[in-house]
Amino acid sequence: MALFIGGDLGTSALKLLLVDEKGKILKTVSEEYSLSFPHPGWSEQNPADWWKALVKGIEDLVSPEEINLVKGIAIDGQMHGLVALDEKGQVIRPAILWNDGRTIEEVDYLNKKIGKENLIKETGNIAYAGFTAPKILWMKKNEPELFKKIAHIMLPKDYLVYKLTGKFATEYSDAAGTLLLDVNHKQWSEKMLSICGVDKKSLPKIYESGEIVATLNEETAKLLKLTDKTFVCAGAADNAAAALGVGAIESGDANISLGTSGTIFVDSDKFTFDPNGAIHAFNSASGDYCLLACMLSAASCLKWLNETILETEDYQKEQKAIKDENLGKNHVFFLPYLMGERSPINNPEARGLFIGLTMDTSRADMTQAVLEGVAFALKDSLMAAKKIGVTVKESCLTGGGSKSVLWRQILADILDLKLDIVGDQYGPAYGMAMMAMVAGGIFKNMKEAKKALIQVKETIVPDKEKVKLYEERYEQFVNIYPAVKELYQHIK
Repeated sequence: MALFIGGDLGTSALKLLLVDEKGKILKTVSEEYSLSFPHPGWSEQNPADWWKALVKGIEDLVSPEEINLVKGIAIDGQMHGLVALDEKGQVIRPAILWNDGRTIEEVDYLNKKIGKENLIKETGNIAYAGFTAPKILWMKKNEPELFKKIAHIMLPKDYLVYKLTGKFATEYSDAAGTLLLDVNHKQWSEKMLSICGVDKKSLPKIYESGEIVATLNEETAKLLKLTDKTFVCAGAADNAAAALGVGAIESGDANISLGTSGTIFVDSDKFTFDPNGAIHAFNSASGDYCLLACMLSAASCLKWLNETILETEDYQKEQKAIKDENLGKNHVFFLPYLMGERSPINNPEARGLFIGLTMDTSRADMTQAVLEGVAFALKDSLMAAKKIGVTVKESCLTGGGSKSVLWRQILADILDLKLDIVGDQYGPAYGMAMMAMVAGGIFKNMKEAKKALIQVKETIVPDKEKVKLYEERYEQFVNIYPAVKELYQHIK
């Protein structure tokens, strides 16, 4: 019997699961680590904490009797993070994360001086504050001495691959989010490297997502108490991995994630890009291309309201107070831009906003407004996709927020989409376990793995009456941001 480890290097925790060759989940482990916010709008982590979490997680995940049965490991990771190493392979500074907003000047330089049209032509995308290239430019300007020490640039999950194997490797789905990759032609962009002052030798070799990079090096195998015959895959970006985990691997398949951030992923067998840059044109982990829209704060908005403002962790109680007859009729609106916003407005200075409050506004009204505001913001991206000819007819739904029966129905009604809930909701980590199983020869390809392992557990169907009500509310919602946009630059 063969066992496989799938991992998801998230923003707040590393999630690991152990599966057998039939895809059955034998055990799961979650190891948390902290984030650092050294300045307002900044977000950093220590890569050493990721490694500690992996070592501890595998120790807890694999029993002594299972050590020789673990055949392969695949790990996905949070996208866009800048991990910089010196020539000795040591971390130079804390990793700058995907939700970091310090690069406003660098983004303006890239989008205005270099030009959005030129960026799209070269990479398929415009610059966003979260992307890796602006962070490199920021480091070059603000930390020149550290910048000179850079010998290797990688993404968060690539750091774990390096620690496991000693190899500097990445893969296309994650590399696409650096703004250094020519997504269409699947190669590093010489022009972007020149703009950022980066030597191509400092970038890792690019693999396909399911390729095996190497086996565990001897030292790491001893540390993890695994055999040095255990292989390590190149992994995938977290959203691409989530798509694998629900079987969204063929052209037209879609996956919506309602996690810390909110995303809409649409697989495509053709390279498609948004001329306005509102939606990202990336590579998928299935070997195809994809369109990806990302909002920075989704389920985290509800966490903020409940735990920080209302000081409660009883999410269910707060949502029970929302009456069905009020759905689609709420006069309170919420802009979910607590960390700025990416898709589709690309404004790191945007902030959250309640509007429509009156003396009779209730606690339930505000909770409802947050649930609806996140869904409305996702619809903004769906409408942007529609403008370039990409129509989503139905989608899978994943992420912690999808566990809320009310929220997923609100989402179905606002987006007017059938939403499929798949399996046990292990998402990205399970996608990585499937990838390892394919790499290990259990399945010929991901399509065969999908057929054997992925089952739809539940389908949420839009309520047509609510759909009409929410269409009217959405028309009001879309007018709020343009009306307050200019105010954000004056609010510091």
